[in-house]
This record gives sequence, C-alpha cells and structure tokens, in this order.
Amino acid sequence: MAGQQETMMSLDNTSHPGRPEEMVPSRYAVRIGEIDVIVISDGVLPLPTKMLGHNAAPSARAAWLNDMFLPQDAFDWSLNVVLVRSGSQTILIDAGLGLDPDLNLPRAGQLVRRLEAAGIDLASVTDVVLTHMHMDHIGGLLVEGVKERLRPDLRIHVAAAEVKFWESPDFSQAAMPAGFPDALRATAKRFASEYRDYLRLFDDKHEVAPGVIVHRTGGHTPGHSVVRVASGGDRLTFAGDAVFAVGFDHPDWYNGFEHDPAEAARVRVRLLTELAATGEQLVATHLPFPSVGRVAVDGDAFRWVPVFWDY
Repeated sequence: MAGQQETMMSLDNTSHPGRPEEMVPSRYAVRIGEIDVIVISDGVLPLPTKMLGHNAAPSARAAWLNDMFLPQDAFDWSLNVVLVRSGSQTILIDAGLGLDPDLNLPRAGQLVRRLEAAGIDLASVTDVVLTHMHMDHIGGLLVEGVKERLRPDLRIHVAAAEVKFWESPDFSQAAMPAGFPDALRATAKRFASEYRDYLRLFDDKHEVAPGVIVHRTGGHTPGHSVVRVASGGDRLTFAGDAVFAVGFDHPDWYNGFEHDPAEAARVRVRLLTELAATGEQLVATHLPFPSVGRVAVDGDAFRWVPVFWDY
C-alpha cells in the first residue's frame, strides 16, 4: 500500500507547476560499433493523409489509416534528424524545418534547442550531410543566429544533382498541398545562396568520415541520398525520405512530395529488400520517433519491426 501511495503521489506531482516542459523524449542514442548515433526529434508536421499515397484509391487509403488507428484527414508526421560521431568528426544529417513564422508550425523546428538540451554545441559540428533540399531538411540552418554559431570550416555534403535540380525545380509529378511548391522553391534558393561556400558536392557516393558513407538514390528528388553507417560489424541506414510509414505495407504508393514517384517507389523497394536481407537498423525522417528498427519481408510487402528501447 505504501508503494501504491508513493506511485500516486509521483503521478500527482506531474500536474503541478515546475514539471518538465516536454513530457515526451526528444533524443535516442544508438551505438554502431565505435560510432555514436543520436536520433533527435525536430518535432512533428501536420499534413493531409492524402500525401501518404495520392495514387491509391481513397477507400484503400482509408482502410490503411483505419487499421493503423490514424485519423482520416490529417496526422502528424515525425521529423527526425541524426547526429553521428565518428572519430574526430561530428556529423549532422539533415537540419530540420527551422522556424518560419509564416508557416505557423509551432511543434516543428525544434532541432536547435533540442541539440542544446542534449549538450551538443553547434560549433562542434564539423560536417552536415543533406539527404535532399526540401525545407524540412535544411530549414534549421536558416534559423536566425544559427549560421554565426557554426564553424567557419563547416562542410555541407550534398549531391550535385540536388543542387542542380533546385536551380529550376520541376514539380509536375508531385502532388503537394497549395503553397508548398513556392515555399520549397524559396527555401532552397535562400539556402543555396547563404551556404554556397560551405557546399561539398558529390556525384553518387562519398565517404564523409570513417564508416559514414552517403549514397545518392534519386527518386524522391534527383539528388536524394541515404547515409550508411558501419563499424565493427554493426550497420545502420538513415533513409531520409526514401521510406514512409505506409511504404512497408504499400511500397508502390506515391508520396505527394516525390518529384519522380515511379522511381521513388523503385528506390524504396530496392532499399527495403536490401535492409530485410542484411538485418541492419533503419532510421528515416518521417517514421515515428525514434524510428529505429529493422525491416522484414511480409509476403509481397514488408513489415516494420521497431527496436525495443534500450535504456
């Protein structure tokens, strides 16, 4: 009875002033051999559910959402960023949405303060890898005051095809909500202008640090890339936007932000097939935080197997 009373008291305390500002975790650490990987939540981004598969029949999409206990109209997409420490290098993979007051997305754009909460100084980051240049992957670097806190010798690694694409982007095959094409175009243009001297372009494959290699996949955007981390027999892939939650059950469904959806589907199937064969860990931008798990084959589709949290 005493133990029960203590539990009740501790739960009651959570409703009092002075409780932690956030009652959900915002970072999760993984060890890949000798390499440290930290998944950091940039928050969540509410989007229409049609974005999950605009080529799917509405009834099929509704059935999947119902099976997943998700709302039918819109739901929160996770925004995950990864920090990697390999040797003397600290590598930030993607930079989140940032804080654009015109977007009115107060639950997104949390990366900078969550890095600070984790004790990570922006000045310690030696490299940034961009999976692609959509605004939810580069916006954190455009937050006021961030550039001044970065190292003057910072290297930003991005596929040459990605930079080229955003000089004159083609949205003809995408199916985005109104306003998004203009916002994406403006953010990419501003980023390319402000960080041009920091960019380190690669064609198809580039070793950023020992055991950290970025590979261009294309599909989602022409320069979309994934990052493979390997050390001591352990492996993890950060898939960026190559994989979405619905993509395990329906890898052929087109996401509304894919600039070449047919190629994006082929990339997704190849990647998930490979990950199922190797058993390595997967992290992706828009899988539910912390998005660390593995892939299994499930008939003609795939199955997401989240890790058991390691405390």
